[in-house]
Amino acid sequence: MSIIEASAHRTSNSAVDPKLLSGRRAKSLRAFFAIPVLALIAVAFLLTAAAEAQESKTLRIGIIGLDTSHVGAFTNVLNDPKAEADVAGCRVVAAYPKGSPDIESSTKRVPGYTADMKKRGVKIVDSIEDLIGQVDAVLLETNDGRPHLEQVLPVLKAGKPVFIDKPIAGSLEDAIAIFAASKHYKTPVFSSSSLRYAEHVSDIRDGKIGDVLGAHAYSPAHLEKTHPDLYWYGIHGVELLYSVMGEGCQSVVRSTSNDFDVVTGTWDNGRIGVFRGIRKGKSGYGGTAFGAKGIHPVGPYRGYRPLVVEIVKFFKTGKQPVPDAETLEIYTFMEAADESKRRDGAPVSMKTTLETAKLRADAKLKSLLD
Repeated sequence: MSIIEASAHRTSNSAVDPKLLSGRRAKSLRAFFAIPVLALIAVAFLLTAAAEAQESKTLRIGIIGLDTSHVGAFTNVLNDPKAEADVAGCRVVAAYPKGSPDIESSTKRVPGYTADMKKRGVKIVDSIEDLIGQVDAVLLETNDGRPHLEQVLPVLKAGKPVFIDKPIAGSLEDAIAIFAASKHYKTPVFSSSSLRYAEHVSDIRDGKIGDVLGAHAYSPAHLEKTHPDLYWYGIHGVELLYSVMGEGCQSVVRSTSNDFDVVTGTWDNGRIGVFRGIRKGKSGYGGTAFGAKGIHPVGPYRGYRPLVVEIVKFFKTGKQPVPDAETLEIYTFMEAADESKRRDGAPVSMKTTLETAKLRADAKLKSLLD
């Protein structure tokens, strides 16, 4: 056999069976494609897990009462997909529409605001109890302060932190009862007008003009017959006054007409704070603070966002940005102003006003608290 023939014979004997070669190629191809498929499955799993983790970190917020423009304004900030870090991680997910039972300016708004919230993807529920089971924190937005005590009790019992929009209640005794219930159920409550976070307020409180010796504040003061006079709208200017003056008012005198109110408070260290309520002519929000080292404007109004930032901090930490005592003093100031009006402008004691309301609140709470 020649060398060429011998070589051909060896090649022929060592040739791979075509069927065997085809099987090996198929296995190689399957192995080749299996690697990226497994990688894609792993990536999908990780992305799903990350999304679920992110969703679990989101603080779910529920709203009670869809009868105020605040619900849309707050939801705009909280549900913004590009929300800044100071309000990120919170989302309005559910709402219970019912607000005021009989104030027309409130009741007529409910259908429109309900439809708007549905468009935003917010779930509308049939009861406060249903709402509580689906959220981590609550915005009590009912425009009418009278049902607030009844509405907030199940929220407090469930241990959900709650922001109560102004007015905190429809009477001083109910305001006292709400804070007492908050302590009883060990669940924090925060209430404030957005005017507390007006321009320059924090600078003044931090000492920019030295000790604050007095202040004037003004705001619209439209009246609602179901509420104490200043609870409905004058609360904005009174909150602004207290935002720079702080606690310590001892007595209140009110001068009033159909179009204006002037309420003068005397503080325990001789300081004087004045609120002007406007129902005619050019109106707005603002004031002036008088300090040991300077005089400074208070305001202008900065919109809702600064308040929402504080609400988010409160929901995440459970720490109220405004002491309970200061909020109660604001409502005592306004109740004392009504009593001064009833007495034709006579001075009214803040201490007596608070103590009288506390007796009524204590009696009411006996049948309400578990």
